Amino acid sequence: MGALDQKVTVITGATSGIGAAMAALFAAEGADVIIAARRREEGEELAQALGASFFATDVTVEADIETLIAHAVERFGRVDVMVNNAGAAGAPGGITDVDLERFQQTFALHVGGVLLGTKYAARAMLERGTAGSIVNVASIGGRLAGWTGLDYSCAKAAVIQLSRCAAVELGEHGIRVNSISPGPILTGIFGKGVGMDPAAADRTAAALEPAFLEALESHQPIRRAGVGEYVAPAALWLASDASSFVTGQDLAIDGGISAGRPASVAIAERAMLGKAFGAILSSATAAS
Repeated sequence: MGALDQKVTVITGATSGIGAAMAALFAAEGADVIIAARRREEGEELAQALGASFFATDVTVEADIETLIAHAVERFGRVDVMVNNAGAAGAPGGITDVDLERFQQTFALHVGGVLLGTKYAARAMLERGTAGSIVNVASIGGRLAGWTGLDYSCAKAAVIQLSRCAAVELGEHGIRVNSISPGPILTGIFGKGVGMDPAAADRTAAALEPAFLEALESHQPIRRAGVGEYVAPAALWLASDASSFVTGQDLAIDGGISAGRPASVAIAERAMLGKAFGAILSSATAAS
């Protein structure tokens, strides 16, 4: 018996990366999965492989989201789980050279898409009087400054707060809303962010692992690169009845980044400072 047996689940942005890992795990756990994304070829291929279905969706278009949820209800009779995962890399640049149009585009995708997905999924659940779970994908960039671009970081912070606001509104109706905040995860989002063909970016994401490990050495206590398969089980738990008393929470899946630096890094720094201080004392003693 699976954790999501016969639960009707919609996952946006599920043709690659974290979304695809979620779709695979949820389907394996018995869910009726609808993969919602813009890339039809990849979506239909994945859906066929998983025994799921695909529905072409642009989450920045309200009519698309409304039609997606209506399709799920028409086909399965209800929506039990909504995972708002669709996203893309933000724009480069800081506060002094931010492009307002690009900033607003990032918000339209990451915040607007989550807002619309939550709105229409909650409406379908409320109309049928069914309990449900909504899981929104945020980022540690929404918790900690300096890990992602300005627009992406601000958008993900908004996703976390949006989830809390929805949770306190919908909880009394049996609808739970939580967010998850992955740390750096090896997906095609990085290649896509620099203009690579999406399919090529997805295929070559694993090649970034050495650079990931080097960059994270001083920041991530768990010393391995994050992958979508590490994030999917957290989403599964929040989607399932096992977390029935959990709502309004943001769960970090970041290898410990948000907890603090690896102890070995701090110890090495203290040793370096101690050595420098000892040299100063020796010099002062010799001079006296």
